[in-house]
Amino acid sequence: MTTNKPEKGNLLIAEPAIIGDVSFNRSVVLLANHSEEGSVGFILNKPLTFTLNELIPEIEIEMQIYNGGPVEQDNLYFLHKVPHLIPDSIEIASGIYWGGDFETVIELITSNKINAEEIRFFLGYSGWDCDQLDDELNANSWIVAENIYDKEIINKCFPEFWREKMIELGGDYIIWSNAPENPSYN
Repeated sequence: MTTNKPEKGNLLIAEPAIIGDVSFNRSVVLLANHSEEGSVGFILNKPLTFTLNELIPEIEIEMQIYNGGPVEQDNLYFLHKVPHLIPDSIEIASGIYWGGDFETVIELITSNKINAEEIRFFLGYSGWDCDQLDDELNANSWIVAENIYDKEIINKCFPEFWREKMIELGGDYIIWSNAPENPSYN
């Protein structure tokens, strides 16, 4: 279900475009924070070509890393659904959490106490200054939708998620669900 006003925990779905923003083209963003000061979110459907164990050698498990957005891409962030295991977690909404004690996360992963179904890692984040997201919404750059998946949104981190949302929106959006990302491939 779409809504007009973004709130913490909502999804931002990039409006279809022939020539899109390189960072946000065909993106689905989970808003981790939204206030008068600005907004923070993480792109859910842009996997990168490397895994967590390539960045943190003591972790032997291969866990996918995602492009969270164009801001601070040299920093690692994470979303999870196990706040009872990770101290200092911040609830976003509906059982999905952001951050927490990173040393504990490494220990939990190396001891197989959490897995890729419970946590997602991102390089960078998506950020908007106080009125910037409102300006982008007024320019029809985003569709705001409720997170109907609650904490299971973690399991929606796959490249086809944007296409799935276009089909769910129906109408003219269905046409975009089958359009190639690069119009020259048409």
